[in-house]
Amino acid sequence: MCGRVVQASDPTRFAIVDGLNVPDSRAKPPSYNVAPSQLLYVIRENHDSGKRTLELLRWGLIPHGCTDSGRKPINARAESVARLPTFRAAYAKRRCIIPVDCFFEWRAIKGARTKQPFAIAMKDRTPFALGGLWENWRHPQSGEWIRTVAIITVPSNELVAQIHDRMPLILPKVTYERWLGLEPDPHDLLVPFPAEQMAMWPVSTRVNSPDNDDASLLDPAA
Repeated sequence: MCGRVVQASDPTRFAIVDGLNVPDSRAKPPSYNVAPSQLLYVIRENHDSGKRTLELLRWGLIPHGCTDSGRKPINARAESVARLPTFRAAYAKRRCIIPVDCFFEWRAIKGARTKQPFAIAMKDRTPFALGGLWENWRHPQSGEWIRTVAIITVPSNELVAQIHDRMPLILPKVTYERWLGLEPDPHDLLVPFPAEQMAMWPVSTRVNSPDNDDASLLDPAA
């Protein structure tokens, strides 16, 4: 599961750090608590022109052929993404990168009513790339085209497994070209990211509400 992320870096930094040479796009303020249905910065490649862009897509995938918006999955499991009708066309042809500074996950605590949230990032706090899928969907009444995205998840590495059995797919820099390219099934990339390069710490339950969106959400909890 991946249900909250942080996209607080300058968009230019996302592009430079990812080494993808994409145009700057300052379309929204920094966000420390991006939730499903909200807009995410996404890096896509146009396979006809080879041009890469940093754009805003709505989090919650609507498959191209749907007759209504219906259910909007925010995640796609790596084990089934290549075969499920909801995801397989996007996985084969419309993979993307979601640059983030951090993501949140929750641990259930026995006897407690509220789960404990944790922030998870790189040890050096640099932005990193999540693997995702995007789709174009045309609203049948208005004719408006809506672009949506889902984040792929994999089994947790040794660090994240302390709190949850799933984590988002994190792509090493050496894999970006393949991920954004035309290879229909880069299955070997759908693996957990090395735990030794990551950090995790408990944070305030304020993150539970998407109405809370400020840098203090990343402060370690007592």
